[in-house]
Amino acid sequence: MFGQTTTSTSSPTERGLEDLDAAALAYAARIEGLPPERRQEARDDLVRFALPFAGRLARRYRGRGEPLEDLEQVARLGLVNAVDRYDPERGSFTAYAAITIVGEIKRHFRDRTWGVHVPRRLRDLILEVGQATAALTSELSRAPTVAELAGRLETPEEEILAALESAAGYSPASLNAPVGGESSAEFGDLVGESDNALESVDDRVTVSGLLHRLPWRERRILAMRFYGNQTQAEIAARFGISQMHVSRLLSRALTWLRQAMLADAPPPWQNGVTEAEAGQPRISVKQNGDRVVVEVGGDVGRDGADRLRRAMLEAVTGQPAEVVVDLVGAGGVDAGGIAALAAGREAAARTGVPLRLTRVQPAVRRSLTAAGLA
Repeated sequence: MFGQTTTSTSSPTERGLEDLDAAALAYAARIEGLPPERRQEARDDLVRFALPFAGRLARRYRGRGEPLEDLEQVARLGLVNAVDRYDPERGSFTAYAAITIVGEIKRHFRDRTWGVHVPRRLRDLILEVGQATAALTSELSRAPTVAELAGRLETPEEEILAALESAAGYSPASLNAPVGGESSAEFGDLVGESDNALESVDDRVTVSGLLHRLPWRERRILAMRFYGNQTQAEIAARFGISQMHVSRLLSRALTWLRQAMLADAPPPWQNGVTEAEAGQPRISVKQNGDRVVVEVGGDVGRDGADRLRRAMLEAVTGQPAEVVVDLVGAGGVDAGGIAALAAGREAAARTGVPLRLTRVQPAVRRSLTAAGLA
């Protein structure tokens, strides 16, 4: 290989160190006068020949917290650099390659294996502190103090302390490590974390003060919805009103709170409520010639369903030419209201009186369509 003549019968891998210098000299002579593409082939041959040498150097540093495969990769990188920079006039290739490879490995430990970022100055000082600690421990037969380390290295004590603290960043403890003993707690459980709720403290205090300005019913509904996590249907059943009315009360209270928080002075709460706001729908029956018109306003829920049913049955019983249910003012119809409309429709069918729903709002139309009453 490389034009060498040898009497040994061992393979190139087994020959190892003693042949590296001769192989490098043969490589240097081989590439003289060759074009770049031919030089690459000779370079690859020398790198492959010296790979066992790089592997032996890498194995010297195993057991120091880095996988051997990573160390071998770093050693091979150093070998490639040594081959590319080799100059036969400067001496032994073996010595030069060893220095280059070991330098790459040490640089890898210095720059790539730290668990956290530590400045280069502190990393170098940590090495010096480690060496001084070993020397002073041998001399004093005890661990040296910070002052003794500072005196040996002629460095301020503050920097010695910083180096000792930074040394823990080389291999930081895992947050999943057990605390100790038979406890199942982990180290991460002892570490505090940012409390995002601190940003909303001012808003919470402001809202707490504004809630006391609301009427009892609105305060109770807000507490049941946002603190008790109850649905609007559950709240409606508790107060004996319709779900739509609960939705309206919630919207009204939240709108007032939002305005009060943005204003310098909270606006007054409007205590007056209409019949519809109190949860009772507006139902009136009017005779219009030979027709009867049942006008419905507000939200028709369980609390107003009986009134609507009675009004429709009375209108049908009179045998008019037509019964018209005007829903222009109805903002919502729940299951109770739909049942009342269905009862009126059935009564009209039994008596043969035409019944027609008119001016139905979109929200109500969707409910009636789902119930088959559209």
